[in-house]
Amino acid sequence: MKILVTGATGKVGSRLVPRLIAKGYTVRVLVRDAAKAPANTEVIVGDLFDAATLVPAVSGVDAVVHLAALFRTTDNDSIVKTNHDGAIALADAAIAAGVKRFVFTSTSNVYSSGYGHPAKEDEVLNSNDPRAYSSSKIAAEEELLKKELDVRILRLAFVYGDKDPHIEEILPLLKKWNRHSGWRMQMVHHLDVAQGIQILLQTDGLNGQIYNIADDAPISLYELADAFGKATETFDAEQGPLTDPFEGITDISKLRKIGYRPLVPSYYVARDLDIL
Repeated sequence: MKILVTGATGKVGSRLVPRLIAKGYTVRVLVRDAAKAPANTEVIVGDLFDAATLVPAVSGVDAVVHLAALFRTTDNDSIVKTNHDGAIALADAAIAAGVKRFVFTSTSNVYSSGYGHPAKEDEVLNSNDPRAYSSSKIAAEEELLKKELDVRILRLAFVYGDKDPHIEEILPLLKKWNRHSGWRMQMVHHLDVAQGIQILLQTDGLNGQIYNIADDAPISLYELADAFGKATETFDAEQGPLTDPFEGITDISKLRKIGYRPLVPSYYVARDLDIL
């Protein structure tokens, strides 16, 4: 199977592409800088906003894995342009080229609170969320699912592992978030992101389906900060009870039904295996 991967130089893409190649996929990447492209890939230099480069990018591929996204910036216009407009432009190019399958990586941040249980894929989403990242992903999901294209959506939990600095990057932000120390964060290791994407690439009959992906053991913010020796400086001693124990937690039973089993079921397993 020949696949186009966008976002191949990012945190997820740079770790996914070598795993796809190792599994026998032929991988083409769309990158702005050829020098940064992963090894052993077919490189198309271009941009989601340059229609002329999208044509050769999607030509002759069996599937697209769209990872490219923008977040953690105050430039909301660029977030929307990348996460929504870019995704739609790529999907339209894929349709015109006759691409058979389109895997779109979204985020568990599309969920809100108050469900009373781990969030399932059919929950009502907060499309008016002031966070442009979440709302742009929701808008992209909704529009992609209306297209004449075999779209599969994977909502990623917080991705980590494989020397990804993602955890270290958020540690300074925990105090600013002002969340309860007992609030649990659902995570997913890069190994399992690769597993989930491969399942969606290979499995027939999933057109229009959305799947959550995460590990089996959400970790509290206190535990995460404590693992880096920063719990005391991050959280106040007295915070009161945790009001919504399910906020931030996703249900992965739907993905399990099509074969997903977390290879890295918890942060502590990743730590013990030295694959953080």
